[in-house]
Amino acid sequence: MTNHWVDIKNADVILVMGGNAAEAHPCGFKWVTEAKAHNKAKLVVVDPRFTRTASVADYYVATRTGTDIVFLGAIANYLITNDKIQHEYVRNYTDMSFIVREDFAFEDGIYSGYDATAGKYTDKASWNYEIGEDGYAKVDPTMQHPRCVYQLMKKHYARYTPEMVQKVCGVSPEQFHKVAETLASTAVPGRAGTILYALGWTHHSTGAQTIRMGAMVQLLLGNIGIAGGGMNALRGHSNIQGLTDLGLMSNLLPGYMTLPFDKEQDFDAYIDARAPKPLRPNQLSYWSNYKKFHVSFMKTWWGDAATEENNWAFDYLPKLDKPYDLLQTIELMHQGKMTGYFCQGFNVLASAPNKQKVTEALAKLKYLVIMDPLAIETGEFWKSHGEFHDVDPTKIQTEVFRLPTAIFAEERGSLVSSSRVLQWHWQGAEPPGQAKGDIEIMSGLFLRLRKMYQTEGGKFPDPILNLTWPYAQPAHPTPEELAMEFNGKALKEITDPKDPTKVLLKKGEQLASFSQLKDDGSTASGCWIFAGSWTAAGNQMGRRDNSDPTGIGNTLGWAWAWPANRRVLYNRASCDTQGKPFDPTRKLVGWNGTTWSGADVPDFKLDEDPANGMNPFIMNAEGVARFFARGQMNEGPFPEHYEPFENPLGYNPMHPKNPKATSNPGARVFPGDRAQMGTHKEFPHVATTYRLTEHFHFWTKHARLNAIAQPEQFVEIGEALAKEIGVVAGQKVKVSSKRGVIVAKAVVTKRIKALTIDGKLTHTVGIPLHFGFKGLTKPGYLTNTLTPVVGDGNSQTPEFKSFLVKVEKA
Repeated sequence: MTNHWVDIKNADVILVMGGNAAEAHPCGFKWVTEAKAHNKAKLVVVDPRFTRTASVADYYVATRTGTDIVFLGAIANYLITNDKIQHEYVRNYTDMSFIVREDFAFEDGIYSGYDATAGKYTDKASWNYEIGEDGYAKVDPTMQHPRCVYQLMKKHYARYTPEMVQKVCGVSPEQFHKVAETLASTAVPGRAGTILYALGWTHHSTGAQTIRMGAMVQLLLGNIGIAGGGMNALRGHSNIQGLTDLGLMSNLLPGYMTLPFDKEQDFDAYIDARAPKPLRPNQLSYWSNYKKFHVSFMKTWWGDAATEENNWAFDYLPKLDKPYDLLQTIELMHQGKMTGYFCQGFNVLASAPNKQKVTEALAKLKYLVIMDPLAIETGEFWKSHGEFHDVDPTKIQTEVFRLPTAIFAEERGSLVSSSRVLQWHWQGAEPPGQAKGDIEIMSGLFLRLRKMYQTEGGKFPDPILNLTWPYAQPAHPTPEELAMEFNGKALKEITDPKDPTKVLLKKGEQLASFSQLKDDGSTASGCWIFAGSWTAAGNQMGRRDNSDPTGIGNTLGWAWAWPANRRVLYNRASCDTQGKPFDPTRKLVGWNGTTWSGADVPDFKLDEDPANGMNPFIMNAEGVARFFARGQMNEGPFPEHYEPFENPLGYNPMHPKNPKATSNPGARVFPGDRAQMGTHKEFPHVATTYRLTEHFHFWTKHARLNAIAQPEQFVEIGEALAKEIGVVAGQKVKVSSKRGVIVAKAVVTKRIKALTIDGKLTHTVGIPLHFGFKGLTKPGYLTNTLTPVVGDGNSQTPEFKSFLVKVEKA
């Protein structure tokens, strides 16, 4: 979240799209009701289903799943065409005036640099600004240059009309205009709008671009960096935010640093590629400090073994030939190229697409280790569970080990919420039986592994043998020790560069913030964005001061938020170029002539005079927010609508004559999985998955009260589809896809309406994902029996929210 949960109360308009906060985030949804009750905020919901969120909305619009870029692109077109944008914000704080390279092009759904033979973009050099001899990007402040971002974007989204929204999304022009006008009301100082989204946006082959499109709408309205604004991702678990923060992605290191690729064998080149110089005068480009973050991290992992002479142990890091995300991992298993798999707090059989492929992949392993407090489906993939999971155990070679773990309430430590707030929690009970905490289990495995390397040797033992393990009890590191390690400390005395006699940090002292990190090996920090969470003053995550002196909802004494305890990112953008708040009644920060102050921690130097011209988006080399993505995305610099890989038309209505532009040309799909894609002729109905309030993912079906509340698997179908196939509520239906079949009870509902898409009546089917063949609920099918293996072009997130099925009476 750029903002935070409580800040939603400051909004005048709330758009919930790609999420269902009332059901999936019922506690956080309190702040939506607060905004409606006390701020007279308008709640707008755009969703394929009429959800509980929609039931309290001021305006609800039913749309086709997988088409949100069309809807949002038309919003952008509406705002530009009708001159309903925050001009001062857009002109000064975005890249609209930047001139794009002359060789950049877009034609019929495909950008320049596309290799038709390879079927992907192989050259993204043209997706960039024009750079002058001074090394800075060229700009046209008048925004009249034909190749400036404003003109290119205006032309690009001119095709996204209300009529196209009706054709692709099934939304009437009248409904569209109502939403557009409501959002446009926030384009003036004094009004704020926020967007709340969740997996309904991310679980698509174009998920990352959909989120970008939403952010672009918010930038046009001036809603990023202000109270009551922002792009706010509602994370699915209490610590999913912490997972990404700490680098538990295949290509990440903690703090959103990235692992080198195999072609990056040179340390300096690796750093330079991630530490861009400013692209405009007087801009910060804070990632230019990447070396400080990286060296301090390497000192945390390898201590004295990481030296300037060995490039801070750069050779210890793996060099990626490709991303090893979940889809790639299962593909390698399926090819028989993986020996073992550790499944820690993850039910991969239920969570990865195409259950049949996952089952076949797991069956080719030599060993599978399950670290989980529950008996999950993955741990019993080798057993037959009748119609719900039919396998022959005699043909499965995999040896499965189950290591029972403690749950969060049986441990202490920190959780990171959607709001980026690190909150310390305390242990409530001891784990039962032989269950152990994950830290203890992983420590035991590491110590045994290191001992084996010490006694038996190995091809490259150095990263294991030299790993720093500085805990008082090596087999039992404490959460406190780990938290202090994430924060970081001084490895030697740090003095003021301007006054060497002034000691800033004593050796061994905890860092106060990431601004103290050095690239000379004198500081260590396990996660630079967490620096400041456990300082010399103690555990900041454990603070519980909920005072809110400004009334704006920024309780800076409650726990600690990364970065630097800042609650609203890019908050400099809440002020004009002179530092005067656009909305004094919801002031986050402001310039008083000598310093910045306000209800939040400023997102820049406290003494940075606005006259210097430093812009709010300090992580970008331009200093401004990007409408034009400059090669960072794999599908193109502007979001473009591509159909889900399984779609009800068989073509892209935006590009009906170009099959290369039917679905995302940058998406992750393996050759063998293409053959497992169904067509609209075989499978005429559109399916989407979702969550229920009564269950939490796959866990609570093991809890008796939850199982009583939602005891049995069902699917939701609209009244028109039920009548068409001759089914009434409570009867069983067979739902089939190219990958498999499930059978479940039908809930016949008015909540899902048939939509007319390019002249074709299209039915949507809703499939809750919580059920399976383990737990206290009635045995059921795993929903991913039906889902295709295709991933977003950037995040590789599977396309769970839009695929094709056929619904029949069972």
